[in-house]
Amino acid sequence: MGKRNDPKEFNQILVESIDEAFLTLGENAKSLMYFYLDTKFAISKQDIPKRVDDFSNALEQIFGQAALQIEILIMKCLNQRVDCTYEWVGPKWLVPDLTFTKYVILMKLRCEETRTNGNMEVIFNTEAQQEQRI
Repeated sequence: MGKRNDPKEFNQILVESIDEAFLTLGENAKSLMYFYLDTKFAISKQDIPKRVDDFSNALEQIFGQAALQIEILIMKCLNQRVDCTYEWVGPKWLVPDLTFTKYVILMKLRCEETRTNGNMEVIFNTEAQQEQRI
């Protein structure tokens, strides 16, 4: 891989994470997913890092609500490769507004961060969000 802050490095990590997640469905399903993304949605495998939102929307059109499970699987695979810890600061019943696209952006920032040698922590504080909304 290239330099730590090379966007191409993150793009490769993201594609590898998607490969790994799709592979859990089986090799044939993985190949079919990429074929379907390319032919129906005009999203090639290599374009996914530049079109994350389109990719997420395509998954939702293909799988409906089950797309969330695939996105979570991709996020877990990506999380392992980027080495990021996650801490939720807030009530257990309140789920943070973290979409697949936002998560990928956070992980890209993590990969591009040149000053950080350790883990990146993602902390959501709902009290601050509520104060901003008022």
